[in-house]
Amino acid sequence: MTSVVYHAFSQKEAKELDVQHSGAQRAEAFVRAFLKRSMPRMSQQALEDHLQRKAVVLEYFTHRKQKEKRKKSKGLSAKQRRELRLFDIKPEQQRYSLFLPLHELWKQYIRDLCNGLKPDTQPQMIQAKLLKADLHGAIVSVTKSKCPSYVGVTGILLQETKHVFKIITKEDRLKD
Repeated sequence: MTSVVYHAFSQKEAKELDVQHSGAQRAEAFVRAFLKRSMPRMSQQALEDHLQRKAVVLEYFTHRKQKEKRKKSKGLSAKQRRELRLFDIKPEQQRYSLFLPLHELWKQYIRDLCNGLKPDTQPQMIQAKLLKADLHGAIVSVTKSKCPSYVGVTGILLQETKHVFKIITKEDRLKD
């Protein structure tokens, strides 16, 4: 069955199809010519020596193409964040009781911050540390405001932006 599927071309068929028989001598001649072109500085004796050992490293090789570095995706712009309303607190999440654990975390943070201070520390140092402290989770009271309806509001500070504090009151109202 294999003779039906595979058989060598006759010389007439090979000539008609422009196919050449690849004999051992023709292959060896090709390898020698290829090595001579690839390594022109190597002597004929050295080439023969390489062919006997069967390990050939060509002198001229092409460098692999470097893979393009993937560009890091940039974050969203401020306009996109506003449009997506990423920093808005949903009405169902505007409950004072949800943010009491945040206040407990803030109290622990302030305790740790103040424990680093020694009793004989200068007041300016204490003031500088407290000014740099993060206020998210602190219970704050508004004493001055351009809007008189905000004066006297007390609650947990949720968000702090450039010009706005968002505070949740005990009545579950979000003031900003």
